[in-house]
Amino acid sequence: MNQIFKYSVPALGLLGLVLGGCQPTLDSPAASPGSANFATYVSVGNSLTAGYADGGLYREGQLNSYPNILSQQFATVGGGAFVQPLFTEAQSNGSGYLRLAGFANGSPTVAPVTTKLAVRGLYTPPLKDIPVAPGVTIPFQGPSRPLYTKFTEPVNNLAVPGILMADIQTPGYGSVAGNPYFERITPDANPYQTYLQRIQATVAALKPTFFTFWLGNNDVLGYATTGGASPSSVITNADTFKLKANRALAVLTSGGAKGVVSTIPDVSGIPFFTTVGPVLKATLTAKKVPGLVIMTGAAPGGPASGNRKQIGTADIRDASGGRQLFTLTASPFLGLLGQPTAAPWRYIFAQSNLPKVLFAPYLASIGVDTTAAFGVSAGNPIPSAFVLDDVEQGAVATATTAYNSALMAAASAHGLALFDANSFFRSVAANGLATNGVNNTAAYVSGNLFGLDGVHPTPRGYAVVANEILKAINAKYGSSFQGVNANDYRGVTFP
Repeated sequence: MNQIFKYSVPALGLLGLVLGGCQPTLDSPAASPGSANFATYVSVGNSLTAGYADGGLYREGQLNSYPNILSQQFATVGGGAFVQPLFTEAQSNGSGYLRLAGFANGSPTVAPVTTKLAVRGLYTPPLKDIPVAPGVTIPFQGPSRPLYTKFTEPVNNLAVPGILMADIQTPGYGSVAGNPYFERITPDANPYQTYLQRIQATVAALKPTFFTFWLGNNDVLGYATTGGASPSSVITNADTFKLKANRALAVLTSGGAKGVVSTIPDVSGIPFFTTVGPVLKATLTAKKVPGLVIMTGAAPGGPASGNRKQIGTADIRDASGGRQLFTLTASPFLGLLGQPTAAPWRYIFAQSNLPKVLFAPYLASIGVDTTAAFGVSAGNPIPSAFVLDDVEQGAVATATTAYNSALMAAASAHGLALFDANSFFRSVAANGLATNGVNNTAAYVSGNLFGLDGVHPTPRGYAVVANEILKAINAKYGSSFQGVNANDYRGVTFP
């Protein structure tokens, strides 16, 4: 999972942050490994496994990743060194990330961290011709993107932010034209090594005795966070997901290693989707606005076409119910409702990286009139990318269920422990979570568990995940890990 919230955070009221008090220190009984061997631990996964947080990968997040926390627990029962591809202190801010800059009218504002980055250069895509009209093309070059400082030593944490289960056998995924986080740990001599081949090479070299496996979140997340509107973000076919998950687990267990498989959480319960809607619904209700008009896809068509949908104010999701979810990225533009504006469409168009000269033809192709009232007229609807509607949620839910069935079956077939992250995070979203007397929730900024991108955990959130995985290990292998005090790990850092 590595969706990055690049722009301003919404004008949203904050709840008070619950701060942890001092807790008495008690002597804990010594841990025991049970029937598992933790001598050599390897972790496989995506951004959640890397410690990605606040829209970026940086050293503090890496040090507080759940695999690193687990490795410290495993060390108490004979676990060995756990090497991560850490950014150096001099480049500790890694890819850059978001920080909480302050508050405006009681609402949070964020700013990008742009110093001490681990950037060694840029990759510029080659020129290509793109169609602009029947029989007409123009040369186009996509934007340059950073190449991060290499780390080519052997690593135990194989996490790659952004990777899908569907990607694990894609040649070139670790090349300069592929995923920059995988390219960073891919040897220059073998840029077309696939992720599955990297797992195979690591198993052969390190001979792990224990592993954690948490892949597949991005196979629905990219689709969801773009409101089902991005052609480049599709939901992975369930059979493909199952096939590749089983191939990866077959490699990881080939030497007799034991481990934990984690399921895919329901993304509709994360702050990225639950923050804006309640405030918007309350505002529209107070102003007696009965509903909004949204676009349900990027297909061409005018205001009368089937890609417009009227949604009632009462049907926007909040604590009392409703089906329609608004994304965190929608928030800067919702104050423009009812006004003639092109701003939301310029933002969406910018994300596509297409030449500016195509902006007007793009609007014409989807039947948008920016002189019409934004969000309340069919001529200027709310872009699909800002809304995960009920139909799209159904597609996400169907895929998540299928993925989790495949992961549970694979864990059972290989005799592995299971961390049901889906059930756990659903409970947190509904009821919150107490950690040694401190209340935490799934609320944006104030809830302690999720960072500023609304998707990835804070250090405290990662500590909570580590403790839940330890519970799964204890239950399956008869171990007796006590876990960490999650209150020792921070939530969102206030200015």
